[in-house]
Amino acid sequence: MSKRVPADISHTASVVSVRGVTKTFLQRRRGNRGILRNLIHPERKTITALDGLSFEVAPGEFVAYAGPNGAGKSTTMKLLAGMLLPNAGELSVLGLSPRKDRIAIMRRLGVLFGNRTELWWDHPVIQSFEWKKVVWDIPEREYQETLDTVTELLGVKDLLKTFARELSLGQRMRADLAMLLLHRPELILLDEPTLGLDVMAKRRMIGFLKKLNAESGTTIIVTSHDMDDLEEMARRILLISGGKAAFDGDFSALRGKLGCVKKAVVLFESGERREVPYQDTNRFLYELSGLSGIADVSFTQTSLEEGLANLYSQNEKNV
Repeated sequence: MSKRVPADISHTASVVSVRGVTKTFLQRRRGNRGILRNLIHPERKTITALDGLSFEVAPGEFVAYAGPNGAGKSTTMKLLAGMLLPNAGELSVLGLSPRKDRIAIMRRLGVLFGNRTELWWDHPVIQSFEWKKVVWDIPEREYQETLDTVTELLGVKDLLKTFARELSLGQRMRADLAMLLLHRPELILLDEPTLGLDVMAKRRMIGFLKKLNAESGTTIIVTSHDMDDLEEMARRILLISGGKAAFDGDFSALRGKLGCVKKAVVLFESGERREVPYQDTNRFLYELSGLSGIADVSFTQTSLEEGLANLYSQNEKNV
């Protein structure tokens, strides 16, 4: 899977463009007006999943898309894939409109939801792959080349004859990802791809995605509640809260915004103990080397999760 820039989007600045997008849903509620009346005229509440959301994603970016439950992450993914339509605003994916060009987009897009599978449950994995080759009209040579590459890199070659229902969660996720890649998508949307995976399965998944992005130039947008996973995978993080963008930048800038302070606890031979905040690790270590009588040094840092919890809490109060 060689690195490439698709000819028809190489002149554009964005693979994904979201401008002022709003998406609402009507939620049916049980009222206190009697069973019959509730059936005929049910009470409904408008839920705003996205509220004027705007962002751009350039070709080859690996973007972490994060936020609390109900923030609108999955809704955004479904809008980009053309599975939902916005109430307001404009969407562009690979230079096309999800509203008008859904089929054309899906031929160039890969989507994976961590709690769902595209594999045929009661059939060997390879049959699902062969089905996709036929339905998607993938040329035989391209199919075989991609199949050999992704099954080797994802470690699913020995699972091709295994029934999908017999796979572990980690094996199924890798098989689903392999199937997703068979048509060589230019853009991949991953919704909780590491959900429920054990440590080894997670490491393998993250390693593969980083390799795919770096070597093939595939644009990836990934959601997860695990900030450590996101920070390892992506270079940019887009935070969404209350249906709006709360932050867009790199993880270092996010730590600064959240007040995630780095501290060194320095214990001297005299028994004195100092807590020293710092930002630049190299500079701090250089300054530390000039001190004498140091018995021990330990390092701490406010976690991203703690900082994000405070940010989300503040946003909820402002709604």
